Amino acid sequence: MALSTAFTKLFGVRHPIALAPMGGSAGGALAAAVSHGGGLGLLGGGYGEREWLARELPVVAASGRPWGVGFLSWAVEIDAVEQVLEYGPRAVMLSFGDPSPFVERIRAAGAALIVQVTDLEETRKAVDLGADVIVAQGTESGGHGARRGRATLPFVPVAVDLAAPVPILAAGGIADGRGVAAALALGAAGALIGTRFQATAESLVDPATAKAIVRGRGQDTERSGVLDIARGSGWAATKYTARTLGHSYLDRWRGREAELAADPEARRAYQADVARGEVPPLPVWAGEGVDLVDDVPSAAGLVAALASQAEDALTRAGRE
Repeated sequence: MALSTAFTKLFGVRHPIALAPMGGSAGGALAAAVSHGGGLGLLGGGYGEREWLARELPVVAASGRPWGVGFLSWAVEIDAVEQVLEYGPRAVMLSFGDPSPFVERIRAAGAALIVQVTDLEETRKAVDLGADVIVAQGTESGGHGARRGRATLPFVPVAVDLAAPVPILAAGGIADGRGVAAALALGAAGALIGTRFQATAESLVDPATAKAIVRGRGQDTERSGVLDIARGSGWAATKYTARTLGHSYLDRWRGREAELAADPEARRAYQADVARGEVPPLPVWAGEGVDLVDDVPSAAGLVAALASQAEDALTRAGRE
C-alpha cells in the first residue's frame, strides 16, 4: 500500500514524512539523508546564521532530491532567506512568529510556503497568507512550541477541517511509523518528525545528546521557559516555551520564572556552570515520543522504516 497524499504529490517525494528543521541538529547531511530516504529534508536554518548556511546549504542542495529550509519567523532577517533561495529549495518553512514579511519573496522564487502553527488563530492566519502546507504542532513536541497549546491528537483534525484543502502535517510526539499512521488517520497529509531524527548518524547533535535521547523517557520531559530565561535566550521574550529532558536549573527555578528573569546573578551563574561543564551547553530538546527512540540509525533507512511501519499499521487497522 503506497502512502500517497497531497503532501507527497506536491513535493514529488515517496513518503509522507518531513524532517523538522531543528536548529543545531538538522544540518545539510541530515536533511539530504531524509530526502534520499524518500521524505522531505528540511535544513534547520533557525536564526539565519549566514556562515552556517553557507556551509550546510551546498550539502543538501547537492542531494538531487526535493529539500527545503526552516527558519524562525521572529528571529530571521530577509537576507538569510534570500541566501537560501539562491540554492533553489522546494520549500521554505516559517515557524514561531509572523511569517508575512517573507511570503512574497518566497513565492517569487517559486518555493512552496510551509507555515507551522500551534493554535487555531495561527492556523487561520496561515490559511489567509496562502500557505501551501501547514504544520499543526501539538504540545508533545520537543523543543519550542506553544506555552498553552493543544495536544496533537485533538489539534490536528480541527486544523485539518479549518485549513482544507491546504495539506496539514502533524507534529508533536510522533516518533515511529504508528504515529505517522495515526496522523494520516486524523486527516493529515503526513508527519513532521523531530526528536526521532536527532538520534541519527547524520544529526549534528553531540554524541552525548544522542545518547541522552536514546535513554530518555517521556515522563522525563518538561515544557518550560526556565532554561530560555537562564540562557538569556531571545526565546524568553516570545510566547513559546520549550520541551526538554530534565535539567538541574528546571528543578531549581520551576515556578519561579519571574524571579529568575529579575536576577542577573542567577543567569551569570548559569553561564559559569556551562563553562565549568556542570550543565550542558544546550538543553536536550526532546518530545514525549522519546521513549520510542532506542538506537541511532542512518536517517535514510529510518525514513523507509517509518513508512513501512505506517503502512503495516494502516493495513492492520483496515482489517480489524
